[in-house]
Amino acid sequence: MTAYFIRRLLLVIPTFIGITIMVFTITRFVPGGPIERIIAQARALQMGQGSSSVRPGAGAGQPLSQEQIDKLKEYYGFDKPVLQSYLIWLGRVLKGDLGRSTRYQDPVWSMIKERIPISLYFGTLSLALVYGICIPLGVVKAIKHKSGFDNLSSAVIFTGYAIPGWVAGVLMLVLFSSKIDLFPLGGLTSDFFDDMNMAEKIWDIGRHTVLPLFAYVVGSFTVMTLLMKNTLMDNLASDYVRTAIAKGLPFQKAVFRHAMRNSLIPIATSFGNNISIILMGSFLIEKVFNIDGMGLLGYESVIDRDYPVVMGILVISSLLFMIGNILSDVCVALVDPRVRFK
Repeated sequence: MTAYFIRRLLLVIPTFIGITIMVFTITRFVPGGPIERIIAQARALQMGQGSSSVRPGAGAGQPLSQEQIDKLKEYYGFDKPVLQSYLIWLGRVLKGDLGRSTRYQDPVWSMIKERIPISLYFGTLSLALVYGICIPLGVVKAIKHKSGFDNLSSAVIFTGYAIPGWVAGVLMLVLFSSKIDLFPLGGLTSDFFDDMNMAEKIWDIGRHTVLPLFAYVVGSFTVMTLLMKNTLMDNLASDYVRTAIAKGLPFQKAVFRHAMRNSLIPIATSFGNNISIILMGSFLIEKVFNIDGMGLLGYESVIDRDYPVVMGILVISSLLFMIGNILSDVCVALVDPRVRFK
């Protein structure tokens, strides 16, 4: 098993290189980068001043000269071939330098580090709710299959599954924040948060947490619940459980001693993959609720073509996802003693 996980860890290296070089190449050819943005701003400034003069070396309608554009390309690293630029970027990443934002000129790692606690807060809470509620609910639905509770709960969770999390967030903002004024419109804290005492701060954060947390949970809640229910029903119908019940084992013990552990195997396979979700958050949900976390930072960096920030977020998310896949294998091995990695 040790050799297997060592091989998996070594596979992280070529996979990481493949992912990053593909996205890095795309960023070099997608229009609307920092140079185009500066040219557009200079053109807008020139039009605002009503100047019809053209700089020496600049073409018609071009506010910057070719020399200035070449200097901008050199400054942002667009003057070198893609592979050479990628190797330079990769060398900096290996030294812990993710570069500087082309939009705000701040170090990328500092921008990411400031937002990690916020996304970690929502990610941990949503994961705890999903597993803490979905597993017991799936067990109850499997035991009470086709009952009134099962049918009613299925209707509710299927309705939640049909609505994307960010759409549910918009609907909740309109209903509970705009119409009823029960929860805040967005953000994580109020304007006068620093002037509050500890109890008021906890209450304020709690009020700001309810709606985004529900939006985070609504999608994965349905998947986990039905996965737990269907897997448990399959195991309850298997021969080894029916044999145990036929020998006199109470039904409750047959569920929790025999069927339950095997039913947790599919749940365990997805646990490691949720590690990246915990930290990275959701782009659209954080945008809807104006939560300044990793998701909102990623959304704004893509919109603004802030490629160093995009690549920095990609580095963290891809590493977390690949490590999460390895953790999924560990979870499966812990739940299922029959698994032997060779």
